[in-house]
Amino acid sequence: MKVELGLTSFADNSDIYTDEGRQSALSNAERIRNIIEEIELADQSGLDVYGLGEHHRPDYAVSDPVTVLAAAARNTEHIKLSSAVTVLSSDDPVRVYERFSTLDAVSNGRAEIMVGRGSFIESFPLFGYNLNDYEQLFNEKIELLLNINQNEIVHWEGQLRPSIDHLGVYPRTENGPLPISIATGGTPESSLKAGALGLPITYAIIGGDPKRFKRNIDMYKAIAESYGHDINQLPIATHSWGYIAETDEQAKREFFPSVKASHDVLAKERGWPMYDENSFDREAGEHGALYVGSPETVANKIIDTIETLGLTRFMLHTPVGSMPHEKTMHTIKLLGERVKPIVDKYFENK
Repeated sequence: MKVELGLTSFADNSDIYTDEGRQSALSNAERIRNIIEEIELADQSGLDVYGLGEHHRPDYAVSDPVTVLAAAARNTEHIKLSSAVTVLSSDDPVRVYERFSTLDAVSNGRAEIMVGRGSFIESFPLFGYNLNDYEQLFNEKIELLLNINQNEIVHWEGQLRPSIDHLGVYPRTENGPLPISIATGGTPESSLKAGALGLPITYAIIGGDPKRFKRNIDMYKAIAESYGHDINQLPIATHSWGYIAETDEQAKREFFPSVKASHDVLAKERGWPMYDENSFDREAGEHGALYVGSPETVANKIIDTIETLGLTRFMLHTPVGSMPHEKTMHTIKLLGERVKPIVDKYFENK
């Protein structure tokens, strides 16, 4: 059983919170350069995939993941390079395909597209889209993107996006269609959509017991099978917040301040309760969605999640909020060099 292990990041870039205090935020330019170093280290450490998020707000540094991934591609060899996610509803499928097929050329075939509706809405007014069309925009654009991915000459009729009348989309990829997956926070609609289309799926599990997502995965498999797709050929992934240090105590101490700072910003925007240490400890425990601790602790929790949910890929999302670059780099190194060997050994005879 081959299980891929990797990372995701949103390139958080606000004031840096540590157990020792608060530091001023980096410039966006410096944060982007740090992200490239993190991707390079992930490749050197043997990790399988790196996914980078798209945001259009001041507390995240990356609005164009493809450019950053392409910059990292030249100094990496094996790691797959993905968005996490491309907010397809407010983007154009032609440009999405063109950007990722270019990344695929630069990286020698390592580009992936992870599409989603996005949990932030800033891109809709920024690019002139109506939030009332949220669902229809995604449905139209995923249909067009899949058409482009399969066909050099595209004929497609749309309502919200102008139709395409037998026009070519270039450059094409060297080795067939790009891998495209759907990412979701767990809505039934996303599982049903991905299953019906026969697309791989990634679940963002950032709260509660990860095991509760088994019902979503069962739904996804059932609908995929009903549409005639081979469920044994459909990759299923999750990503969850996490952080690794030499000991459980150190990891929790170093990770909590940035998680609280990040969560509390969103709490004010969305009317959530403020984050506290009780919430953190609960999520970091056996049945929570934080993968925080020593390499052995994190590895065992990842193994349990993979087995319970039947995953083919697990991605650790780090940092959450802004942390010192050297701490993020150390976590990446531990994930690749100490966690991954434990996970690989466990599953090599499964």
